[in-house]
Amino acid sequence: MKRFSSLMALAIFLSAIAACTPQSSDSKANTSDVEKGIRIANGAGPEFFTWSPDRVPLISAHRGGPYPGYPENAIATFQHISDQIPTIIECDIAMTKDSVLVMMHDYTLDRTTTGEGKVMEVTYDELEKMKLVDNEGSTTTLDIPTLDDVLKWADGRAVLTLDVKRGVPFEKVVAAVQAHNAQDYAAIITYNARDAAKVNQLDGSLMISVGIGSQEAYEAHSNLGVPDNRMIAFVGVSEPEASLYNFLHEKGIYCILGVLGNLDRKAIAQGDSTYLGYIQRGADILATDRPLEAFEAIQPLIKTTSTKQEYFYGY
Repeated sequence: MKRFSSLMALAIFLSAIAACTPQSSDSKANTSDVEKGIRIANGAGPEFFTWSPDRVPLISAHRGGPYPGYPENAIATFQHISDQIPTIIECDIAMTKDSVLVMMHDYTLDRTTTGEGKVMEVTYDELEKMKLVDNEGSTTTLDIPTLDDVLKWADGRAVLTLDVKRGVPFEKVVAAVQAHNAQDYAAIITYNARDAAKVNQLDGSLMISVGIGSQEAYEAHSNLGVPDNRMIAFVGVSEPEASLYNFLHEKGIYCILGVLGNLDRKAIAQGDSTYLGYIQRGADILATDRPLEAFEAIQPLIKTTSTKQEYFYGY
């Protein structure tokens, strides 16, 4: 991973000017020529996410890691990030009027596409006529991907955490993950213990991102039968007490700290070395809107001798 340092300045510069560069449309993934990524063998998902003292700290790219020219929840955006850093891609699932699962954060199309109205009120055929718009308001040539497209793309490239939007049945999402045999690289995000238990009942092999901001929250999940080795703990958007990190690490549970928002802004104001401190104080994964900058900052803490290095290749 040492080569990241020499490439990062160029990578960030290219991100800044990408809005002025013609973008190719998203195409169906081809995994036969994957040169770098995170590769998890069948059944090894829980092992990858089991905490150990030599764990490799990770970056989770919020909404896929948009930068100028690279919109939210686009395969080209996911590729742009995973070409440069080993990453978890956090992305959002909505459903069209005709029950097609597509990648979209908002309940409406207005902000991130050339369309308008509610996602649930348009058909997939109508959606295919639209293009994605980046966060700077520039229209790209990129299509809105389906969940199937993303699951196919991610195999051998990245780990996904799937944020299932309100009104989207967990059953449909889990069925799609199963159809692609993606249980080892696609985790489901939940926001309460009841939903986490439901996902676990639907497929006990899935990893589940669970909201655990306290030991009591852990107990609520555990009491409903969610196993420790299926939990990835989202501890919140502010740093918890060290005791919570210690409690969860003793159970082998990885901890995600949401630095998106206030903590990202703190890093911009005080320097990117701020990200280093979050990892040193106990976070294992940083969920951020600045994945390239955050990864560059935490590199000194990545142990090349880690037992987890077997999952990363090509970097």
